[in-house]
Amino acid sequence: MNVGGEGLLAPARSAADLSPLEWKFSQVFGERTAGEEVQEVDIISAIEFDRTGDHLATGDRGGRVVLFERTDTKDHGGHRRDLERMDYSISRHPEFRYKTEFQSHEPEFDYLKSLEIEEKINKIRWCQTANGALFLLSTNDKTIKFWKIQEKKVKKVCEMNVDASKSVENGAVGSLSASSKPSLANGVCKERPISSPSNDNSIPSGGLPSLHLPVVTSHETSLMARCRRVYAHAHDYHINSISNNSDGETFISADDLRINLWNLEISNQSFNIVDVKPTNMEDLTEVITSAEFHPTHCNMLAYSSSRGSIRLIDLRQSALCDTHSKLFEEREVPGSRSFFTEIIASISDIKFAKNGRQVLSRDYMTLKLWDINMDSGPVATFQVHEYLRPKLCDLYENDSIFDKFECCLSGDGHRVATGSYSNQFRVFGCSEGSTEATTLEASKNPMRRQVQTPSRPSRSLGNLPRVLRRGADNSGADANGNSFDFTTKLLHLAWHPTENSLACAASNSLYMYYA
Repeated sequence: MNVGGEGLLAPARSAADLSPLEWKFSQVFGERTAGEEVQEVDIISAIEFDRTGDHLATGDRGGRVVLFERTDTKDHGGHRRDLERMDYSISRHPEFRYKTEFQSHEPEFDYLKSLEIEEKINKIRWCQTANGALFLLSTNDKTIKFWKIQEKKVKKVCEMNVDASKSVENGAVGSLSASSKPSLANGVCKERPISSPSNDNSIPSGGLPSLHLPVVTSHETSLMARCRRVYAHAHDYHINSISNNSDGETFISADDLRINLWNLEISNQSFNIVDVKPTNMEDLTEVITSAEFHPTHCNMLAYSSSRGSIRLIDLRQSALCDTHSKLFEEREVPGSRSFFTEIIASISDIKFAKNGRQVLSRDYMTLKLWDINMDSGPVATFQVHEYLRPKLCDLYENDSIFDKFECCLSGDGHRVATGSYSNQFRVFGCSEGSTEATTLEASKNPMRRQVQTPSRPSRSLGNLPRVLRRGADNSGADANGNSFDFTTKLLHLAWHPTENSLACAASNSLYMYYA
């Protein structure tokens, strides 16, 4: 089986594409001190780069959205450098600064269903920018909001006519002399001339200073976040995904059983394009876990299910896309089924590659890379949690087996990444011939717990090539011999769209790395 395949990955592969990256710490925001108790509302629950990589947004369980802006891409004049021509392999130190934050969602209560709706941000997606303003979508379990973030100039009135304190001292206020009072002549109000002052600001005897219009000046700018649209009351179940279309006009939202198509300009109407709800709920066998639009084809989208399958659908085929155009799922190995098989097969996240040719999926144990032109099976599988297989009973008891880890791909398609326990994350090389499988820790020294795991085949895979399955670490402990901490988990991370730079959310802290 050919892992690379012409067109599967970038055609030009240098030695740098195959050698493991050396990751370095860049920045941290919100780092907690030793022993500091983290508030539940401060834990980061969503993270997303925009298309340029110059802005980063995070959402937390308290319903807040925090924006960060890149500063090292601007020259001394404040103009953005041309990064499009820069080679992807150039090592650059990205620098971000806090830009603004706003309260996106508030806790609600559904009185009809006696259901409390959390303010937690589930997903954030950037929209196309216009007129220097930033636009993004954020959602909690039930309500999606469309935000516009724009710089507004703060205007102040200065150069007023009279300084009240000085005028009172000079007896000018409220003491219009008879010579300066207006008179009525022939029904027309006429102002008698006052004595000519030597300059505009002097106060003549028995009169007022000359009047002039106040001047409005703009001293500074402030960022204003304004909610432009609220898309509500369209989902009976919890929203797990939102995704923008490449047409810039529509987006989808997905819950456990349905996917709705929205127009950004219309908030009171959506179209149901996928409905997997059975007539009898007792016949329900799977739910939708994640959905995403194709990055370039506005008529294609993919969604994953709790049974480990990915369905590719074409909006041109039917208004209701209950029938898929392609189905991607891995065949079950005979005799390998257990009580936990379906639980660990559930896909928690899917991402399209930038070129739209591959789909990356994350289930509890593995990362899988799929070619959308080949539905016989994944072209590459990366072992993330193989060491946890003997501990599935314990993980089921403490609900850790239901943790939903996200995944991401590099902009050039040569590498993939996902999170793990003990605030660790793993980076794998997916170029043909690459054996990269690096374990890093979300801390100021990411290589402290680095584990370079050689490629090794899985025992249950027969004669599949070694390159297909790699990165298995069966030790059950990190590089220092410590047992893994299942209370600290790195669920959310994002890869910069054009550079080898990663943003990782560890509890309430945002760590950034570059290679």
